[in-house]
Amino acid sequence: MNGDDILTSAEVHEASALDAMRGLARCAPPVPGAAPTVEQEPLPEALTREPPEAKSPARWAYERVLLYLRNFESQLDAQHEVALGFAGSDAGVLRIEGLGFFDPDILTFYGQGEDGARTQLIQHVSQLNVMLRAVRKESPPEEPPRRIGFRLDEGPAA
Repeated sequence: MNGDDILTSAEVHEASALDAMRGLARCAPPVPGAAPTVEQEPLPEALTREPPEAKSPARWAYERVLLYLRNFESQLDAQHEVALGFAGSDAGVLRIEGLGFFDPDILTFYGQGEDGARTQLIQHVSQLNVMLRAVRKESPPEEPPRRIGFRLDEGPAA
């Protein structure tokens, strides 16, 4: 757009919201040659449909965790999948199979523990403190790795 463009009020409002959302994230420059970080990438259109203040803390956290999952997975090779380390705990690692939220303030991670046991982490958004880890995939080599961040992004809540 140039300065001579005529915009509808909806377009002005949308541009304002997008500008505000772009200003929400910052990142110190990574090491030269490193992959772009979530904070450096443009926000997906699905996240810009509503302003952050219109979303519950759980939904806003859910959407941003998806961005981090997707970015992390985009940097993995075909032999690795994403897992969640329990930050500040010796509870181990959870192979992420699902992620959900319960308004207004709960996030839930579903998956398997290191021993293959069904595992679920239910966390209040004020306590959100997780670590994403690359773990060797357990499926046969010919099967593609599971990419949870991209699959979850297709769901109705994203």
